[in-house]
Order: sequence, then structure tokens, then C-alpha cells
Amino acid sequence: FLDGRNPRDTDPGAHLWKTTNCMDWLNTKEPASVVYVSFGSLAVLSKEQMHEIALGLKASGYSFLWVVRPPSSKGEINSEENLPAGFLNETSGQGLVVPWCHQLQVLSHASVGAFMTHCGWNSTLESLSLGVPMLVIPQWSDQSTNSAYVAEKWMVG
Repeated sequence: FLDGRNPRDTDPGAHLWKTTNCMDWLNTKEPASVVYVSFGSLAVLSKEQMHEIALGLKASGYSFLWVVRPPSSKGEINSEENLPAGFLNETSGQGLVVPWCHQLQVLSHASVGAFMTHCGWNSTLESLSLGVPMLVIPQWSDQSTNSAYVAEKWMVG
């Protein structure tokens, strides 16, 4: 899980999307000070949900790394399609919005203190194994069951 315990765990080198500078950005942050936000590769949030999350992140004052999959065929994060007007400019010192990042590397980074997730099974296992507390927003399928275990049974969210 790229946490340094097993020297054979390395980046596979193949990525579906272009890599970003998020690890460099995380290196500038204090330990446990960043909220990592990602809803997986299948969940599609409504515009209203996207705006509520954006406004909540901004109001929290916490640093955040948010993976926003581009809806357009151009592969760009278009603020008019996803985020409130001016959000990217207004939060440029507070957060980083990227179209993709290597989740295991991010979750194993010392600056990440919480993970806002859809609670898909892979994300849940990765967060559990790396000891990152979760903020759960299930969308469908097994995610409600997973989130109930995270919040009520295992008490890590």
C-alpha cells in the first residue's frame, strides 16, 4: 500500500489519466492538515451536491485535495459544469482540485488527515489499512452498508 513497510510496493507506472502535481502540493502541508476528497471512478454527483461540497470545503478553512473527474470530452475541469463560480480562484491558496491522483500515495501521505469518500469497497479498505479517518457520503450499491460499518461499527468515520 505504498506506506513504506514493504519495499516491493511501488507505483505501477501505468495510469488511466495524466498524473498531477498533487504530491508536491501535499509536501508543502503540515501533518494531518489536508482533507482528501474523492468519490471514485463511477459515482456521479449532482451539480447541487458538488456545490454543497465545494462551499463546505471553502467554509471549513481546512486545506483540501479534491479529485473532480471532468464531465466534458475535453478532459478539463470546467467550473461552470461542476463548481460554483469563482471557486477555483477563491480557494487557490486553500485547496487543489485535480482530475486524477494516485489514491494510495495520497492516503499514505503524512499531510492527509481525513478522507471524504463515497465509501466504495476499495477506497474503504485503502483508508482503513492506512489509518485515515473517513467522512462518508455513500451514493449507491454497497456504499451505504460500507459507510454504516465505517461510522457505526468500526467508528473510524
